[in-house]
Amino acid sequence: TSQDVYASVPSTIFIIWAISSWFRRGPSTPDPNTPAGAPRVPSRNLFTKDTLMDLYVYVSQEEVFSDFNNTDALFWFHRDLVYGDWTTGEDGDGCYQHYKEMDIPEKVQQNGSLYIHVYFTKSGFHPDPKRKGQYRRLATVHATRMMNKFKRRKFQKTKNLLTGETEADPEMIKRAESHGPVEIISHWHPNLTINMVDDHTAWVKGSVPPPLDQHVKFDAVSGDYYPIVYFNDYWNLQKDYYPINETLTKLPLRLTYCPLSLWRWQLYAAQNARSPWNFLPEDTYEQSDEDQDSVKVALLETNPYLLGLTIVVSIVHSIFEFLAFKNDIQFWNSRQSLEGLSVRSIIFGVFQSLVVLLYILDNETNFVVQVSVFIGLLIDLWKITKVMDVRVKNKIAGVFPRLVFTDKSTYVESSTKIYDDMAFKYLSWLLYPLFGCYAVYSLLYVEHKGWYSWVLSMLYGFLLTFGFITMTPQLFINYKMKSVAHLPWRMLTYKALNTFIDDLFAFVIKMPMMYRIGCLRDDVVFFIYLYQRWIYRVDPNRVNEFGTSGVDHSQNNTANAAPASITDKPEGQKKND
Repeated sequence: TSQDVYASVPSTIFIIWAISSWFRRGPSTPDPNTPAGAPRVPSRNLFTKDTLMDLYVYVSQEEVFSDFNNTDALFWFHRDLVYGDWTTGEDGDGCYQHYKEMDIPEKVQQNGSLYIHVYFTKSGFHPDPKRKGQYRRLATVHATRMMNKFKRRKFQKTKNLLTGETEADPEMIKRAESHGPVEIISHWHPNLTINMVDDHTAWVKGSVPPPLDQHVKFDAVSGDYYPIVYFNDYWNLQKDYYPINETLTKLPLRLTYCPLSLWRWQLYAAQNARSPWNFLPEDTYEQSDEDQDSVKVALLETNPYLLGLTIVVSIVHSIFEFLAFKNDIQFWNSRQSLEGLSVRSIIFGVFQSLVVLLYILDNETNFVVQVSVFIGLLIDLWKITKVMDVRVKNKIAGVFPRLVFTDKSTYVESSTKIYDDMAFKYLSWLLYPLFGCYAVYSLLYVEHKGWYSWVLSMLYGFLLTFGFITMTPQLFINYKMKSVAHLPWRMLTYKALNTFIDDLFAFVIKMPMMYRIGCLRDDVVFFIYLYQRWIYRVDPNRVNEFGTSGVDHSQNNTANAAPASITDKPEGQKKND
């Protein structure tokens, strides 16, 4: 069914992410100041273990901070922190917290930026370079970050095509008219963690592997490196961000200081890595707020054993998906006879894939999803050439070739065509009324961008809801022929296993109820296939999936012929396997 495309999307995204992550590694950039052939000397951390430090946190609208005398800009000052200490702190884990509500500057309310400037100095020193005797360059670590986050908010202008009315918020409509369909809005999250990496690795300048090289800063004179300060907001859920506008008067902020181990910092740094090695469009990695939150919530709230099982099942899902793809291509490529196969279902599958592709293009879906659906459409088009004879005749208007499609002889001369036409005739008695009712419902109660979007969304919704019915003609043909030997059982088995895995995810992960029902309907159809295979016993006179039977009519030796089961193959085929 059409939802099978979206069931395979997580696996496709994982595979593409893994491949691009390999390319993203890239080579480390050599230090241009190091002469060719000169030995590279390992460096050391400028802050030794258990160094006493003072923490200064300033909040300002300026990206480059210099107003150290402004007491209002000083958000947090903490004296005598111990570098690499994991035992003190408020909860005995080396962490400290500070909470304060700040006044919102007028520029920030109007989509301005707000920056946080963090300074770690050895005890007794000050971060202000103008204070002679109190400032030392090698005793000061500085990091800056923009605190607010700009997010795009898209406004879809939808309406009821009959009445012209919409249920959208009037304020949203007014902002869309003044700012356009895409609005950039500044958002705020009240929590931020300041991590200081507890690491004393003897890094060599120019040899730090990416993406760590973007964070390790070396002193130009001494050659040693500064302690790594990392702003950690990975666990801030997207749904907790709220827009900064004129209605807000205060900005709450809770800062947390914690030490961080090297391996955990590497995991966080890899999540935020950016590299010129990336060759896919930017929106390939762009996820919706719901997608980002679902992954984080799963990591935070899911039982570790269940989470591990989910990862293993996801890998198995990818393997089964590849095997189903391989066996499907192999089956149709080596098929000699179309007896027992529903050709009309193949043609309808092309129409279904085309509707899904047009629908996701109209709704600006993720690039990976678009590629996945497009490849599926190409495969369905290729199947047309295997089930029908395609010929090019005289060109239309002398320019465009005219394609002529005719049924293959093995399909026309068998009783399969009669049963296939009969099945779709009975099916139309159910599909056409359902299609008409769904089209009227979509037109009356659902808002759309225009008539084109209504056609696509109506067709897509209908296929998603009732698309499983198109699998029933093959059941009818099996019933009339009293045989299932013509079916690609390996491909069906792999797809069925993937459907069972989708059932597991459907009830573990939050998703629409119609999708869950759709997965169960596919299971019901497959169980009917299994029931038919059980009741239709092996017949030596019946042709198997390779166009052969267990009876050698050419030699009239029917008495000694070996029976051909559903999986029997010619001798040449066995050698090829």
